[in-house]
Amino acid sequence: MILVTGAAGFIGSHVSQRLCNLGNEVVGIDNVNSYYDPSLKEARLKQLEACKGFHFQKMDICDYDGLVSLVKKYPVSKICHLAAQAGVRYSIENPFAYQKSNNEGFLNLIEIARHNKVENFVYASSSSVYGGNTKLPFSEEDRVDSPISLYAATKRANELTAHCYSHLYKLNCSGLRFFTVYGPWGRPDMALFLFTKAILEGRPIEVFNQGKMKRNFTYIDDIVEGVLLALAHPVPDEIYNIGNGRAEDLMDFIGEIEKNLGKKAIINYQPMQAGDVPATVADIGKLAKLGYRPTTNIDEGIGKFVEWYRGYYHQ
Repeated sequence: MILVTGAAGFIGSHVSQRLCNLGNEVVGIDNVNSYYDPSLKEARLKQLEACKGFHFQKMDICDYDGLVSLVKKYPVSKICHLAAQAGVRYSIENPFAYQKSNNEGFLNLIEIARHNKVENFVYASSSSVYGGNTKLPFSEEDRVDSPISLYAATKRANELTAHCYSHLYKLNCSGLRFFTVYGPWGRPDMALFLFTKAILEGRPIEVFNQGKMKRNFTYIDDIVEGVLLALAHPVPDEIYNIGNGRAEDLMDFIGEIEKNLGKKAIINYQPMQAGDVPATVADIGKLAKLGYRPTTNIDEGIGKFVEWYRGYYHQ
């Protein structure tokens, strides 16, 4: 059985569904908090209810005793730890939420992995750990000791903790540095969701750094394939970039949204925000050795998101 934390989240729900479709037994946990609209999380869980082999328990990853009881009930052989307090900008306003979920919660899960001798512990890191690095593309071999947001600092702390547990307890650990994930059922605080909603409502969108931004926009199905590859290949201590291998100009991304909506954006240009970086580009060579081959470009991916958004919100 595979334990997936953050199962009501964007990536967690897609990973859980894919694992169940492949015939795995999955126990998913999530506290379904109000960081963004809980009804979207509930709707994702409703989709998962139809999946054979999926079991859900509402739980906070900071409840260590609850986690101990859970793994007594379900014989967990692998853990896919995707639950976290997300968002670079939100970490500036609410630092204690990140200390609690991303540090304490992570320690709880890796302790559960250690004491239950799980075969593989795969966890979500972030491209944010690269901080202000200017060498592109970002490589797993780059130094990442200068984060520029608390969110990034907590994710780097997760990587260091995993390294220690691998060394001390021979625990197989793989960290996944996600690069700007998007697609159907996405997070409402992410750019694609925010832009689509504002454009449809005729409101301006805020575009930072005067639009001079590059991102490795990575479609959710490609992300899921990368997660499953990491789960299937336990190694003592590894970090993988998980992106699409090419950077897109933010203004081209916005152009694709406009094309799919059939409506132009009203753009309010803003300076760079604190904690943000002008470009993220992933070197995905390491994960490619396991067979990772992202295939979805932004015109196809944005088209699928817009189709989902219009259907879900009846627009």
